Amino acid sequence: MSEPTAADGRGGWTEPGAWPVRPGVHRIPLPVPAAGIGAVNAYLIDDQGGPVLIDPGWAQPATEQALGAALRTLGYTLDDVASILVTHAHKDHYTQALDLRRRFGAQVRLGRGERAAVAAHRSADGEVVEAIAVLRRCGADKLADVLAESLGARPPADLPTGMPDEWLDHGEKVGLAARKLDVFATPGHTRGHIVFRDAAAGLLFAGDHVLPHIVPALDAEPLCTAVPLRDFLASLELVRGMSDTLLLPAHGPVVESTHRRVDELLDYHGRRLDAAIAHVRAGRRTAFAVAAATPWARRGRSLGELAPVVQALAVRETAAQLALLADRGVLRRYDADGVDEYEFA
Repeated sequence: MSEPTAADGRGGWTEPGAWPVRPGVHRIPLPVPAAGIGAVNAYLIDDQGGPVLIDPGWAQPATEQALGAALRTLGYTLDDVASILVTHAHKDHYTQALDLRRRFGAQVRLGRGERAAVAAHRSADGEVVEAIAVLRRCGADKLADVLAESLGARPPADLPTGMPDEWLDHGEKVGLAARKLDVFATPGHTRGHIVFRDAAAGLLFAGDHVLPHIVPALDAEPLCTAVPLRDFLASLELVRGMSDTLLLPAHGPVVESTHRRVDELLDYHGRRLDAAIAHVRAGRRTAFAVAAATPWARRGRSLGELAPVVQALAVRETAAQLALLADRGVLRRYDADGVDEYEFA
Protein backbone atom coordinates (compact mmCIF):
# COMPACT_ATOMS: atom_id res chain seq x y z
CA MET A 1 0.00 0.00 0.00
CA SER A 2 1.35 3.41 -0.92
CA GLU A 3 2.21 5.85 1.85
CA PRO A 4 1.12 9.51 2.05
CA THR A 5 4.17 11.47 3.19
CA ALA A 6 5.56 14.95 3.45
CA ALA A 7 7.64 14.00 0.43
CA ASP A 8 4.62 13.57 -1.84
CA GLY A 9 3.15 16.97 -2.73
CA ARG A 10 -0.05 17.34 -4.70
CA GLY A 11 -2.17 20.17 -6.04
CA GLY A 12 -0.45 22.46 -8.52
CA TRP A 13 -1.81 25.83 -9.59
CA THR A 14 -2.96 26.13 -13.20
CA GLU A 15 -5.09 29.22 -13.75
CA PRO A 16 -7.10 31.84 -11.83
CA GLY A 17 -10.53 30.89 -10.63
CA ALA A 18 -12.97 30.66 -7.73
CA TRP A 19 -14.64 27.32 -7.12
CA PRO A 20 -17.83 27.03 -5.03
CA VAL A 21 -17.59 24.85 -1.93
CA ARG A 22 -20.90 25.64 -0.23
CA PRO A 23 -23.29 28.57 -0.71
CA GLY A 24 -21.30 31.68 0.15
CA VAL A 25 -17.94 29.87 0.36
CA HIS A 26 -15.40 29.63 -2.49
CA ARG A 27 -11.97 28.01 -2.89
CA ILE A 28 -9.35 30.11 -4.73
CA PRO A 29 -6.11 28.26 -5.67
CA LEU A 30 -3.11 30.60 -5.75
CA PRO A 31 0.44 30.14 -7.10
CA VAL A 32 3.37 29.69 -4.71
CA PRO A 33 7.00 30.26 -5.73
CA ALA A 34 8.48 27.79 -3.24
CA ALA A 35 9.50 24.45 -4.74
CA GLY A 36 7.31 21.50 -3.86
CA ILE A 37 4.31 23.43 -2.52
CA GLY A 38 2.45 23.72 -5.84
CA ALA A 39 -0.44 25.96 -4.81
CA VAL A 40 -2.16 27.31 -1.74
CA ASN A 41 -5.93 27.46 -1.34
CA ALA A 42 -7.41 30.72 -0.18
CA TYR A 43 -11.06 30.61 0.84
CA LEU A 44 -13.53 33.46 0.39
CA ILE A 45 -16.61 33.77 2.58
CA ASP A 46 -19.35 36.13 1.47
CA ASP A 47 -20.37 38.48 4.27
CA GLN A 48 -22.54 41.57 4.51
CA GLY A 49 -19.64 43.65 5.79
CA GLY A 50 -17.47 42.61 2.85
CA PRO A 51 -15.84 39.33 1.83
CA VAL A 52 -13.65 37.50 4.34
CA LEU A 53 -10.49 35.74 3.13
CA ILE A 54 -8.76 32.81 4.80
CA ASP A 55 -5.04 32.19 4.03
CA PRO A 56 -4.64 34.53 1.02
CA GLY A 57 -1.22 33.26 -0.04
CA TRP A 58 2.36 34.35 -0.68
CA ALA A 59 2.97 38.04 -1.35
CA GLN A 60 4.03 38.26 -4.99
CA PRO A 61 2.53 39.84 -8.15
CA ALA A 62 1.31 36.47 -9.49
CA THR A 63 -0.66 35.82 -6.31
CA GLU A 64 -2.25 39.24 -6.34
CA GLN A 65 -3.18 38.88 -10.01
CA ALA A 66 -4.74 35.45 -9.50
CA LEU A 67 -6.58 36.55 -6.38
CA GLY A 68 -7.84 39.72 -8.03
CA ALA A 69 -9.06 37.80 -11.08
CA ALA A 70 -10.91 35.28 -8.91
CA LEU A 71 -12.55 38.04 -6.86
CA ARG A 72 -13.77 39.75 -10.01
CA THR A 73 -15.63 36.58 -11.05
CA LEU A 74 -17.51 36.86 -7.75
CA GLY A 75 -18.27 40.55 -8.17
CA TYR A 76 -15.57 41.86 -5.82
CA THR A 77 -12.28 43.71 -6.01
CA LEU A 78 -9.28 43.47 -3.69
CA ASP A 79 -10.25 46.61 -1.81
CA ASP A 80 -13.64 45.06 -0.95
CA VAL A 81 -11.96 42.55 1.38
CA ALA A 82 -12.93 43.51 4.93
CA SER A 83 -11.21 40.86 7.01
CA ILE A 84 -8.48 38.24 6.63
CA LEU A 85 -8.13 35.15 8.83
CA VAL A 86 -4.81 33.28 8.78
CA THR A 87 -4.22 29.74 10.08
CA HIS A 88 -0.47 30.21 10.66
CA ALA A 89 2.39 32.55 9.91
CA HIS A 90 4.20 30.70 7.13
CA LYS A 91 4.96 32.82 4.07
CA ASP A 92 2.50 31.05 1.76
CA HIS A 93 -0.37 31.92 4.13
CA TYR A 94 0.47 35.17 5.93
CA THR A 95 2.53 37.51 3.76
CA GLN A 96 -0.14 38.34 1.19
CA ALA A 97 -2.50 39.14 4.07
CA LEU A 98 -0.04 41.77 5.32
CA ASP A 99 0.32 43.22 1.83
CA LEU A 100 -3.46 43.46 1.38
CA ARG A 101 -3.70 45.22 4.75
CA ARG A 102 -1.00 47.70 3.76
CA ARG A 103 -2.63 48.53 0.44
CA PHE A 104 -6.35 48.23 1.15
CA GLY A 105 -6.79 48.34 4.92
CA ALA A 106 -8.19 44.84 5.53
CA GLN A 107 -8.01 43.64 9.14
CA VAL A 108 -5.70 40.64 9.70
CA ARG A 109 -6.26 38.07 12.48
CA LEU A 110 -3.87 35.27 13.45
CA GLY A 111 -3.56 32.70 16.25
CA ARG A 112 -1.92 34.03 19.42
CA GLY A 113 0.45 31.06 19.51
CA GLU A 114 2.27 32.51 16.48
CA ARG A 115 3.22 35.68 18.33
CA ALA A 116 6.76 34.62 19.22
CA ALA A 117 7.47 33.41 15.69
CA VAL A 118 6.19 36.65 14.14
CA ALA A 119 8.13 38.77 16.64
CA ALA A 120 11.34 36.86 15.91
CA HIS A 121 11.08 37.40 12.17
CA ARG A 122 14.01 35.73 10.47
CA SER A 123 15.63 36.69 7.20
CA ALA A 124 15.83 34.23 4.33
CA ASP A 125 19.51 33.76 5.18
CA GLY A 126 18.63 33.03 8.79
CA GLU A 127 16.11 30.38 7.78
CA VAL A 128 18.73 28.64 5.63
CA VAL A 129 21.21 28.64 8.51
CA GLU A 130 18.60 27.14 10.85
CA ALA A 131 17.56 24.46 8.35
CA ILE A 132 21.17 23.43 7.81
CA ALA A 133 21.80 23.28 11.57
CA VAL A 134 18.79 20.97 12.03
CA LEU A 135 20.11 18.61 9.35
CA ARG A 136 23.56 18.47 10.91
CA ARG A 137 22.06 17.54 14.28
CA CYS A 138 20.22 14.75 12.45
CA GLY A 139 23.51 13.32 11.12
CA ALA A 140 22.87 14.50 7.54
CA ASP A 141 26.09 16.45 6.88
CA LYS A 142 26.31 15.72 3.14
CA LEU A 143 22.68 16.68 2.58
CA ALA A 144 23.25 19.83 4.65
CA ASP A 145 26.20 20.77 2.43
CA VAL A 146 24.11 20.30 -0.74
CA LEU A 147 21.26 22.43 0.60
CA ALA A 148 23.61 25.10 1.94
CA GLU A 149 24.97 25.57 -1.57
CA SER A 150 21.63 25.51 -3.39
CA LEU A 151 19.55 27.50 -0.89
CA GLY A 152 22.32 29.99 -0.24
CA ALA A 153 22.39 30.84 -3.94
CA ARG A 154 18.74 31.96 -3.98
CA PRO A 155 18.05 35.70 -3.93
CA PRO A 156 16.49 36.81 -0.64
CA ALA A 157 12.73 37.26 -0.71
CA ASP A 158 11.51 40.79 -0.01
CA LEU A 159 8.30 39.92 1.85
CA PRO A 160 6.14 41.97 4.21
CA THR A 161 6.43 41.33 7.93
CA GLY A 162 4.58 42.50 11.00
CA MET A 163 2.03 41.72 13.68
CA PRO A 164 -1.64 41.09 12.89
CA ASP A 165 -4.35 43.51 13.94
CA GLU A 166 -5.84 40.96 16.32
CA TRP A 167 -4.76 37.73 18.01
CA LEU A 168 -7.18 34.81 18.07
CA ASP A 169 -7.41 32.37 20.98
CA HIS A 170 -8.51 28.75 21.27
CA GLY A 171 -12.25 28.61 21.94
CA GLU A 172 -12.95 32.03 20.48
CA LYS A 173 -15.74 32.59 17.97
CA VAL A 174 -15.30 34.75 14.88
CA GLY A 175 -18.74 36.26 14.32
CA LEU A 176 -19.74 37.04 10.75
CA ALA A 177 -23.13 38.29 9.58
CA ALA A 178 -24.44 34.90 8.46
CA ARG A 179 -22.18 32.39 10.26
CA LYS A 180 -19.87 31.85 13.20
CA LEU A 181 -16.42 30.30 13.00
CA ASP A 182 -15.03 28.47 16.02
CA VAL A 183 -11.27 28.86 16.56
CA PHE A 184 -9.27 25.81 17.66
CA ALA A 185 -5.57 25.75 18.47
CA THR A 186 -3.92 22.90 16.54
CA PRO A 187 -0.15 23.10 17.18
CA GLY A 188 2.25 20.78 15.40
CA HIS A 189 2.85 22.13 11.91
CA THR A 190 3.67 25.38 13.69
CA ARG A 191 3.48 26.24 17.35
CA GLY A 192 0.51 28.57 16.89
CA HIS A 193 -1.44 26.91 14.07
CA ILE A 194 -5.24 27.31 14.31
CA VAL A 195 -8.20 25.99 12.34
CA PHE A 196 -11.62 27.54 11.78
CA ARG A 197 -14.76 25.40 12.07
CA ASP A 198 -18.17 26.36 10.74
CA ALA A 199 -20.25 23.82 12.67
CA ALA A 200 -23.58 24.86 11.16
CA ALA A 201 -22.34 24.42 7.58
CA GLY A 202 -20.16 21.39 8.36
CA LEU A 203 -16.88 22.99 7.21
CA LEU A 204 -13.34 22.87 8.58
CA PHE A 205 -10.89 25.45 7.23
CA ALA A 206 -7.89 23.32 8.14
CA GLY A 207 -4.87 25.28 6.91
CA ASP A 208 -1.90 22.90 6.92
CA HIS A 209 -3.11 20.87 9.91
CA VAL A 210 -4.96 18.23 7.87
CA LEU A 211 -3.98 17.87 4.20
CA PRO A 212 -5.58 15.38 1.79
CA HIS A 213 -2.51 13.99 0.00
CA ILE A 214 0.53 14.86 2.09
CA VAL A 215 1.57 14.49 5.70
CA PRO A 216 2.00 18.01 7.13
CA ALA A 217 5.61 18.88 7.91
CA LEU A 218 6.34 19.39 11.59
CA ASP A 219 8.00 22.71 12.23
CA ALA A 220 11.71 22.57 13.08
CA GLU A 221 12.06 26.25 13.98
CA PRO A 222 13.95 27.14 17.16
CA LEU A 223 10.70 28.49 18.60
CA CYS A 224 8.70 25.31 18.03
CA THR A 225 8.00 22.98 20.93
CA ALA A 226 10.58 20.29 21.72
CA VAL A 227 8.22 17.48 20.67
CA PRO A 228 6.11 18.83 17.78
CA LEU A 229 4.77 15.39 16.82
CA ARG A 230 3.26 15.02 20.30
CA ASP A 231 1.42 18.31 19.79
CA PHE A 232 0.40 17.38 16.24
CA LEU A 233 -1.09 14.01 17.25
CA ALA A 234 -2.99 15.64 20.12
CA SER A 235 -4.33 18.24 17.70
CA LEU A 236 -5.46 15.50 15.30
CA GLU A 237 -7.28 13.78 18.17
CA LEU A 238 -8.95 17.10 19.00
CA VAL A 239 -10.30 17.39 15.45
CA ARG A 240 -11.26 13.70 15.41
CA GLY A 241 -13.39 14.28 18.51
CA MET A 242 -15.56 16.84 16.70
CA SER A 243 -18.46 16.03 14.40
CA ASP A 244 -17.24 15.16 10.91
CA THR A 245 -17.04 17.99 8.37
CA LEU A 246 -16.02 18.77 4.84
CA LEU A 247 -12.23 19.22 4.82
CA LEU A 248 -11.11 22.54 3.32
CA PRO A 249 -7.30 22.23 3.25
CA ALA A 250 -4.72 24.86 2.35
CA HIS A 251 -3.12 22.51 -0.20
CA GLY A 252 -4.91 19.99 -2.39
CA PRO A 253 -8.59 19.34 -3.13
CA VAL A 254 -11.59 19.65 -0.86
CA VAL A 255 -12.37 16.27 0.76
CA GLU A 256 -15.75 15.02 1.98
CA SER A 257 -14.63 13.61 5.36
CA THR A 258 -12.17 15.24 7.73
CA HIS A 259 -12.40 12.18 10.00
CA ARG A 260 -11.29 9.79 7.29
CA ARG A 261 -8.17 11.79 6.57
CA VAL A 262 -7.36 12.27 10.27
CA ASP A 263 -7.60 8.52 10.75
CA GLU A 264 -5.16 8.01 7.87
CA LEU A 265 -2.68 10.45 9.39
CA LEU A 266 -2.91 8.87 12.84
CA ASP A 267 -2.41 5.42 11.34
CA TYR A 268 0.51 6.62 9.25
CA HIS A 269 2.40 8.06 12.21
CA GLY A 270 1.62 5.01 14.33
CA ARG A 271 3.17 2.72 11.74
CA ARG A 272 6.12 5.05 11.22
CA LEU A 273 6.81 5.12 14.95
CA ASP A 274 6.82 1.30 15.01
CA ALA A 275 9.19 1.27 12.03
CA ALA A 276 11.51 3.79 13.72
CA ILE A 277 11.74 1.54 16.78
CA ALA A 278 12.68 -1.39 14.53
CA HIS A 279 15.36 0.68 12.76
CA VAL A 280 16.94 1.78 16.06
CA ARG A 281 16.86 -1.83 17.24
CA ALA A 282 18.76 -2.71 14.05
CA GLY A 283 21.51 -0.26 14.99
CA ARG A 284 20.49 2.95 13.18
CA ARG A 285 20.94 5.73 15.71
CA THR A 286 20.38 9.05 13.89
CA ALA A 287 17.37 10.56 12.17
CA PHE A 288 19.27 10.50 8.89
CA ALA A 289 20.13 6.80 9.25
CA VAL A 290 16.53 5.90 10.10
CA ALA A 291 15.18 8.02 7.23
CA ALA A 292 17.64 6.38 4.82
CA ALA A 293 16.25 2.96 5.78
CA THR A 294 12.64 4.08 5.29
CA PRO A 295 10.60 4.01 2.03
CA TRP A 296 9.19 7.41 1.06
CA ALA A 297 6.33 8.73 -1.06
CA ARG A 298 3.57 6.63 -2.54
CA ARG A 299 5.95 4.58 -4.66
CA GLY A 300 8.17 3.62 -1.76
CA ARG A 301 11.22 5.47 -3.04
CA SER A 302 14.51 5.51 -1.18
CA LEU A 303 15.67 8.70 0.50
CA GLY A 304 18.43 9.18 -2.07
CA GLU A 305 15.93 9.14 -4.94
CA LEU A 306 14.18 12.24 -3.61
CA ALA A 307 15.12 15.83 -4.40
CA PRO A 308 17.39 17.35 -1.72
CA VAL A 309 14.69 19.66 -0.35
CA VAL A 310 12.31 16.72 -0.04
CA GLN A 311 15.03 14.62 1.58
CA ALA A 312 15.36 17.35 4.20
CA LEU A 313 11.61 17.17 4.92
CA ALA A 314 11.84 13.40 5.30
CA VAL A 315 14.77 13.64 7.71
CA ARG A 316 12.95 16.30 9.77
CA GLU A 317 9.84 14.12 9.93
CA THR A 318 11.95 11.21 11.14
CA ALA A 319 13.63 13.42 13.75
CA ALA A 320 10.19 14.38 15.07
CA GLN A 321 9.22 10.72 15.38
CA LEU A 322 12.41 9.86 17.27
CA ALA A 323 11.93 12.84 19.58
CA LEU A 324 8.43 11.63 20.41
CA LEU A 325 9.70 8.13 21.19
CA ALA A 326 12.27 9.69 23.52
CA ASP A 327 9.52 11.79 25.14
CA ARG A 328 7.51 8.60 25.72
CA GLY A 329 10.49 6.93 27.37
CA VAL A 330 10.93 4.31 24.65
CA LEU A 331 14.24 5.76 23.46
CA ARG A 332 16.95 7.87 25.04
CA ARG A 333 18.48 10.76 23.12
CA TYR A 334 22.09 11.76 23.70
CA ASP A 335 24.56 14.15 22.11
CA ALA A 336 27.34 12.58 20.07
CA ASP A 337 29.65 15.41 18.99
CA GLY A 338 26.78 17.69 18.00
CA VAL A 339 24.59 14.94 16.50
CA ASP A 340 21.42 13.63 18.17
CA GLU A 341 21.69 9.86 18.54
CA TYR A 342 19.14 7.46 20.00
CA GLU A 343 19.23 4.17 21.86
CA PHE A 344 16.72 2.17 23.86
CA ALA A 345 16.02 3.65 27.27
